[in-house]
Amino acid sequence: MNIYLIRHTAVNLNGVCYGQTDVPLKDTFEAEAEIVKRNLKNIAYDAVFSSPLSRCTKLAEYCGFKDEIRLYDRLKELHFGDWEMQRWNDLEMKEWETDWINNQTPNGESFQQMYNRVSSFFDELKTENYKTILVFTHGGVINCARVYFGQTTLKNAFDQLAKYGEVIKFTLT
Repeated sequence: MNIYLIRHTAVNLNGVCYGQTDVPLKDTFEAEAEIVKRNLKNIAYDAVFSSPLSRCTKLAEYCGFKDEIRLYDRLKELHFGDWEMQRWNDLEMKEWETDWINNQTPNGESFQQMYNRVSSFFDELKTENYKTILVFTHGGVINCARVYFGQTTLKNAFDQLAKYGEVIKFTLT
């Protein structure tokens, strides 16, 4: 099965932790979304999935998939808990930084927990007969996919981050 993961377009925030918070997109949304739409134009697909956060659903709808989107909470970004919408520079992150893979953010989740929920989505897809799917999601979810598909490790998952509006293909066997 071919899986195309599509990262949402640029957000209109700077220096703020926003994981699962719905946040506004930049004024450049339409121009960025048009590029994504062109990149997806010739892909024959069986299903379209999306994070329920508006930065993903808005892009999926712009690309013409409004009536086909299946929303999955497992495709959301990392839940930063109490850190949501706080300035990164104001956060006390020493304990979390010692082992961000296993340590949860305050009232949030660890990267391992996020990886487990994203992996369960891919594991479930193995039981389906799709040939090609589109998934509108977030950078952290794409990093989890890179780990799941053996391109990197949990420890190195953030060494390479998908660009806003980037379309990345994976093959699930």
